[in-house]
Amino acid sequence: MKPRVTMRQALADPQLLGGALPGDSWSTWRTLLIAAMGEALTEDERATFAAITGREREPLERVDELWAIVGRRGGKTRAAGTLGAYVAALCDWSDKLATGERGVLPVLAASTSQADRAFQHILGVLEHSPLLSGMIEGQPTADTIRLSTRIDVQIRPANFRTVRSITAVAAICDEIAFWLIEGSKNPDKEILAAVRPALITTRGPLMVISSPYARRGELYRAFRNDYGPHADPLLLVAKGASKEFNPSLPQAEIDKAYARDASSAVAEYGGEFRTDVEALLVRETVEAAVDLNVMARPRLPGVTHFGFVDPSGGSSDSMTLAIGHKEGTRAVIDHTIEKRPPYSPEAVTDEFCEVLQSYGISRVTGDRFGGEWCREPFRRRGIEYELSEAPKSELYLALVPALNSGRIVLLDDHRAVDQLVGLERRTARGGRDSVDHAPGGHDDVANSIAGVVYRLLSGRRTELVNQFAAPEIIHFGSY
Repeated sequence: MKPRVTMRQALADPQLLGGALPGDSWSTWRTLLIAAMGEALTEDERATFAAITGREREPLERVDELWAIVGRRGGKTRAAGTLGAYVAALCDWSDKLATGERGVLPVLAASTSQADRAFQHILGVLEHSPLLSGMIEGQPTADTIRLSTRIDVQIRPANFRTVRSITAVAAICDEIAFWLIEGSKNPDKEILAAVRPALITTRGPLMVISSPYARRGELYRAFRNDYGPHADPLLLVAKGASKEFNPSLPQAEIDKAYARDASSAVAEYGGEFRTDVEALLVRETVEAAVDLNVMARPRLPGVTHFGFVDPSGGSSDSMTLAIGHKEGTRAVIDHTIEKRPPYSPEAVTDEFCEVLQSYGISRVTGDRFGGEWCREPFRRRGIEYELSEAPKSELYLALVPALNSGRIVLLDDHRAVDQLVGLERRTARGGRDSVDHAPGGHDDVANSIAGVVYRLLSGRRTELVNQFAAPEIIHFGSY
């Protein structure tokens, strides 16, 4: 990487990046980008740098990785777009690229629509620069900007497969704290492990931007290990509240957010990791309950099977069914069905009722979604739909001791495992626990499984409560 101009010069020149981060409100971001590129800071900038990184001095060497843990509306995406434009257009990579080879600057996010925001910022910075706009070759497509510097800025889904076999000159990872991708045990870790080798040839920078969330994952690991004065100087971690990075943000709006939900606002605008959100289940525990290579079990003669439905209207969430039976002290899952939207609720109800009847089930339990909407269609097909007495959180909280004690046998269903592992326990101010999927996640299959387990083990209320959990948290009711 050979900069044609320094970052400081580019940010000050209206012909280059002078319009990208202008004015006093962007001074913190300018300071951080200048320091990340290995350039010296002024005394005033150094004080700002110390406040957001915990380090007294800038590294004076271009960093390998820049992690910005900043509250919402703090300007993260625009700053990342500015860095992307600088690296792609104002740095010479010709000595790192083979003849005819083009370098890639991938923009990664949990979805392509999210990645598009950072992509559009890069495009906007380039197009509004009188000099850089001339470097754009042809018409940019929905996912690629081709530059005369032999660099392509591309949107790439956050998947470890999409960044292999490319020569990356830099990489931007957007909102990594919320990379919840079903089918992957540790999506953020796996993807970064694939991105870093793509940067080895060029030694281009990795920039990770995100609002903080729970105290887990690669974002929290970076903060824990590399924030402050004793960390690797080339792994630069900055952290701060939204207004530290964007002083123009209205304080009144932030105050309203704290008044509505202080626990959420601490992360959303305060830039702090949440202490009230924790993972409910450990992956190793859930996977230990899986009966490998068993996708479904047939009806057993002389055994009573039970079913639980998590219904949906067919437009957003999946509609799911789980069936199980009891073997001694264990709850065994026999069958699961998930119908993803869009679908016809009536057609799905037909299929579910046929499966229930094949297991000899004439009564199914489900949540209270839609009230009579759920009960009447099932009743017309010969299945009595009973409303669950326990709310979803209670079903999940009851699942924990049963899984930890090895009293659940699951099918080999990766979506069910991922959803169970993705559940989060949230503790309210009064100490009451609730459980739900993480933002952007799903729990429809997990909910049906939890409902069946609750139903099968409900007769063991006293033993389970006394042995594994406090009565106020785990409660088995009766149906």
